[in-house]
Amino acid sequence: MSRGSGDWLDLEGHAARLRDTDLRALCALPNRERRHVMAVAGVHADFSRQRLDDAALDSLLALANRCRHAGAVRSLVGGAVVNPTEGRPALHTALRDLDGWASGAEAVRAARAAAEVRARMRMIVDAWAADPDATDVVHVGIGGSDLGPRLACEALARPQPPRMRVHFLANVDGHAAAALLSRLDPRRTRVCLVSKSFGTQETLLNGVLLRGWLGDGGASRMLAVTARPEAAAQLGIAADAVLPMWDWVGGRYSLWSAVGLPIALLHGMDAFERLLAGAQAMDRHYAAAAPADNLPLRMALVGVWNRSLLGMPTLALAPYDERLRLLPAWLQQTDMESNGKRVALDGSPLERAAAPVVWGEVGTNAQHAYFQSLHQGVDVVPIDFIGVANPDHHHRGHHDALLANLLAQSAALAQGTDGGEGALAAHRACPGGRPSTLLLLDRLTPERVGALLALYEHKVHAQGVLWGVNSFDQWGVELGKKLANGLLPAIAGSGEAAGADPVTRAQIAAIRGMRGEG
Repeated sequence: MSRGSGDWLDLEGHAARLRDTDLRALCALPNRERRHVMAVAGVHADFSRQRLDDAALDSLLALANRCRHAGAVRSLVGGAVVNPTEGRPALHTALRDLDGWASGAEAVRAARAAAEVRARMRMIVDAWAADPDATDVVHVGIGGSDLGPRLACEALARPQPPRMRVHFLANVDGHAAAALLSRLDPRRTRVCLVSKSFGTQETLLNGVLLRGWLGDGGASRMLAVTARPEAAAQLGIAADAVLPMWDWVGGRYSLWSAVGLPIALLHGMDAFERLLAGAQAMDRHYAAAAPADNLPLRMALVGVWNRSLLGMPTLALAPYDERLRLLPAWLQQTDMESNGKRVALDGSPLERAAAPVVWGEVGTNAQHAYFQSLHQGVDVVPIDFIGVANPDHHHRGHHDALLANLLAQSAALAQGTDGGEGALAAHRACPGGRPSTLLLLDRLTPERVGALLALYEHKVHAQGVLWGVNSFDQWGVELGKKLANGLLPAIAGSGEAAGADPVTRAQIAAIRGMRGEG
């Protein structure tokens, strides 16, 4: 149900009280780190620069209690139906259950199925790694089937040459395929197609293209991850070369399954399982920690505070590690596809806006792009800074400068400056008071990457509970797909755009005219 005004009344009072409070004064409160700094599963989180005091935090925790957050977590990890519009559980936590932690019959069954698939993944990884003719792998998928594994592959990168070269092909734009295939030898390339339904237009078009590019016998160099093995068979992929997907895992939560095969191919199956172990550590914490000490819940409460109480419509991410450059794009999908809703679980309109617009760029590039607006723009944009204390290279000077910039930007956004005196004082002034969260990892190990991604996953879940929305469906994605299928014949010149509106018909005519087909 939509969260009524009564649930938020105390919080609205705190928001009115704190909206114009000097953030520097909040940061200077004695013992602020006692409640606003947390460390879980190797993730050090500092919320000191959020516009919150202890009284407001207590009211946020009370909101979580009224929303029955603890029970929602038990339902999630236990395999209850938490996606009521599709009648499904959401058991991504079972995918990383390495030691029988799961409780509930559905969760136990899911964990056993995941373990069986991991055993098959290990056999594939070992076989392909031992094949001297297999030097490259093309992973074909889009959305969660692309962003999650691609992010993890980059996050775990080391200066040493990888076991195999892994390439990702997601976009339906043929330029991406043409550029990639021009660099590869089909005889030395293996292909992994990922689509739960095997009906995703982008993946099927790229899959058919690659099947032809591989040439005679190419099907033997292809593997599929899908819930429809019969559809994979139509491309000639053998049944024993198909790994399963399940309805109880959404695409944006699937990197922990066989969808993560490229992670294991690039970094080894042991590294993949260490990634799962890090995520499981965060799962255990999320399920067991008291609300006041629960890190994913704290991140969710801060996000709800900024979005729904202080009226800040966006969230920026600035990872200060090149290997995490895809984190903003991954969270953009995870957050906005999950909670980008306008109605509550019961279908009633939300009384407050839910998911923020998530965006960002890797630091220090971001400082030379949008940070001008963060410091002096009209809109106040909360930002998550992510840093890694120890690099995996030997260029200490570079890394020290990177960390200095990370800390300086967070401090400058909060503190600001008056701009001095003279005619340019107003132009130089930065008002400060811009909130941020700092997440620090000691090193970018598989365990830490797993914990970081699971932290954000659970933050999104907790926010869905607080806003009263279904975080596990995405009906808004379907309309555009349906319309595209109807327009394709007209674009291709083989039919009419049945039911298209006048503007779309005119745009199709313009395209065909530019092609000389009008």
